[in-house]
This record gives sequence, structure tokens and C-alpha cells, in this order.
Amino acid sequence: MMLVMSSWRSEEPMQMEAFSDPASSSVLDTVCVIWGCELNGSKKTALFQVEDDLLEHQFFIHTICLSAESSNEMHVVEVKDSIANRSHAVPIATLCPTCLPMVSFSGFELVPPVTFTLSSGQGPVFIMGQHITFNVDVTE
Repeated sequence: MMLVMSSWRSEEPMQMEAFSDPASSSVLDTVCVIWGCELNGSKKTALFQVEDDLLEHQFFIHTICLSAESSNEMHVVEVKDSIANRSHAVPIATLCPTCLPMVSFSGFELVPPVTFTLSSGQGPVFIMGQHITFNVDVTE
């Protein structure tokens, strides 16, 4: 299930000093979509994937939090993305309603497709991220 909360679109060229040479390319179209999912006892896995296109995709995790209805147990969220051909998921958050009900990330980028798994606990656990798509015009 994908939850789209907001999006914006910019038709004006944007300078990307750290990522590209302004003389050779420019960003023509940028789309930013907020993505979210819920993991619980009956749905332990969520997948974020993008279409196979020629666009540049970036995916950032912002927040993982427990629902107010979560039981008082440890909830472990694992992630697996396509970077470095990882063969197993990596734990990124261990949450407990009484001591750590939420974690926030700054600049935690993952390469799609991304699989989130609730490996421990019954949830519900909510994950919120941001998907940015760049349409880059490359001129030689």
C-alpha cells in the first residue's frame, strides 16, 4: 500500500552543484512524493519500487514510529535495498512504546527497490519516506 500525502512539481531548471556539472546537464522536471506504509502482525513486509525508466530516483526514510495501540514489546524494522547486492536485511530501528516510540532520520538514502520488514513485534509500525524523481537532460 502506498500513501501519497503531497507532491510538488517544478518546471524551472535547478542547479545541482554537488551531483552534476551545470555545463553538461540540467534538471528539467522534479517530482517529490511523500511515501508511507504500515507494518503489523498480518502484514510484515512492505516494498517500495520504481518503474524501470530513464529517470533518476532517490528515496529517503524520514520517520519510523509506533502506533498508540502497539503492545509493550520490542519492534524491530529491517531494510533491504539494491545497493551493494546485499543478500540479507539490516535492522535500522528498534522501537518500544515506553522508551523509544519513534526514530527520525536525516539524509538516510536507500536505492530502490527497498523492502521493509517487521522482524520482531506485532506493530502497527508506520514508516514515512520521500521519493524524489529527477528528469535529467544530458547534453554532450
